[in-house]
Formats: sequence, C-alpha cells, structure tokens
Amino acid sequence: MSVAFFLILICSVSTAQVKKGTGPAKTPAKTQGTTRPGGAGQATKPATTTRPQGSGQTRPATTQPGKEQKVQPNKPSGNTTSPSTRPQNKVETNKTQNNTNINRGGNNINSGNTTINNNNVNIDRSKNVNVNVNNSRNVVVRPPYKPYTRPPHSYGGHRYYAHHPYHYHSYHAHYWGPAWHPWGFLVATLAVTAIVISVNEQKYHYDQGVYYVQSSGGYTVVQAPVGATVTVLPEQTEKIVINEVTNNYYYGGTFYEKSDGGYTVVAPVAGTLVPSLPEGGEEVKLGEITYVKIGDVYYQPVKVEGKEMYEVVQVEKDESKN
Repeated sequence: MSVAFFLILICSVSTAQVKKGTGPAKTPAKTQGTTRPGGAGQATKPATTTRPQGSGQTRPATTQPGKEQKVQPNKPSGNTTSPSTRPQNKVETNKTQNNTNINRGGNNINSGNTTINNNNVNIDRSKNVNVNVNNSRNVVVRPPYKPYTRPPHSYGGHRYYAHHPYHYHSYHAHYWGPAWHPWGFLVATLAVTAIVISVNEQKYHYDQGVYYVQSSGGYTVVQAPVGATVTVLPEQTEKIVINEVTNNYYYGGTFYEKSDGGYTVVAPVAGTLVPSLPEGGEEVKLGEITYVKIGDVYYQPVKVEGKEMYEVVQVEKDESKN
C-alpha cells in the first residue's frame, strides 16, 4: 500500500512540473515532422529524409531562368560529313573540254593544247604550226595510172578529176594507235627507238611511222618527206594496189613504195583509193561536191563495192577560164 502511494505521488509531482514548465524535459524521439523544443524564437529544423532506393525517378535538369537552353541534336553514327562543309574530292585533269584546241578538220573538234601528265607530252594540234622544214621536193599528186573516163568537176578555175562517182559520207579521222600523232603534235622527248633520217639537207627523227623535227620545247610532228626511206613499217600498214605492177603501202596518211633500201615515202598517185584518212583534214565544199583536204591533197568521198572510201583527186588549172 505504501509503495503504490509512493508511485502515485511521483507521477503527480512530474505532471505538475510539466504544466509549470519546470524540470527536465524529455528528449523526444527523432521522427519525421517533429520539432526540437529549444525555447522561444528558435526555428524548427525539418527531419532529414532519405532518398528512396530504386524509385525509378530521375532528377530533372536544372535550368537557369532567363537563359536560352541549347538543344544538342543527336549525332548520327559513323563519319558522316555535311556536303556543305566538305566538298567531294574531285580529281583535276588537264583535259578541260573548253580550253583545248585540236583541229580535226571537218569535225571541228577542239581538244588541243592539253598537257598529258602520264606521257609528259604537250599537244598543239593547230594547223598553223611554225616549223622550218624544207619540203620542196614534195610532189602533191602524181599523174593517174590510167586516163579518166569521167568528166571533171569544174569549180573556181580548176578541174577536179576522179575515176569514181561522188558519194558523200562524213569525214571521220582514223586512229592508228597511241604511237601515231597528227601534224603539229608536240612531244617533249622522243622514244629511244627513234632514228635520224636526212632528206634534202633536212634532219628528221622517225619513230613508228611518225616524222618529227626539233622545235622549241621539244619535237613537232610534220608531214612525211618524200624520199625518206625506212627499213620497217608499222604493223597497221595497209597494202594499196595502184596497178598491175605497182603497190603502195599506206599508214597514217603517208604512202610508201618498196625500194632497195626498204620503203620510201612517195607522193600519192591520182586515182588511188584509201579506206581511211588521218586526223588533220578538213571538209572543203566546192560547188556541189565536198572534198576532204589534207595538206594540199584533195580526196573525194566515193563508194566502191558497197564500201565507203576516198579517192585521190587530180587537180588541174582550167586554162579555158583565163
């Protein structure tokens, strides 16, 4: 009985002290949302919260007010470059179509003055090539092997003879391969196979059917000089029948005859038929007939046994017009 009375007395005293604000205060347990008593005017401190694990939430990006945020575009994978920043790789060549001048006669194709880096060759195929060559022995055309039975074509004070009737077909220069070059072609150096030939006190360099003379900047291709003799002709040389006893050999617009020393350059015989013409010719319209002129030689387009060919024309001055 005394013990129970003592406990009741203690509880009464403690309750009285709490109501009066005296006596020690119990320390409250740290729970969320509680405040720590510390006297009047003291701010309360919120309880520390812990970040939940595995909640799946992400922290939103922080932005600064008043400042524009730049959005970075996604970069595609691989080394991709915008066409506006990196131009395509273009290989520059010196074969620009508008800056070259090859005169191919009737075709009027412009593609000369071109530097070919592979062969170190500077091409100048214009017809007006200033090369000092004495070709005074050259005969334009030799007389025909038989009389003409057809009347000549008269125009401009001249008569143009041919054995076959005129049959127009457009002029297309024949290609004899990379070793052959037309008149006016300039090379910086010659091949080691080139040989020296002297004709009428003029020195020429011959290589694979082509004749050169030394000029400023290298060697220029010229017309084959009549009288030049070589021992071997190129593989593409064609045999041309002149008459029952005479044959010519034709390559690159040049005519040869067999001689004691080999093959000698000769002027073409009037009436000779050839299947093709070299580069450097030009179509010349004289009245109703269009000829192909190479140097001073006229060729008439004809058709023989269904094949388009060219006949060497005999040109004579018409004395009756004087």
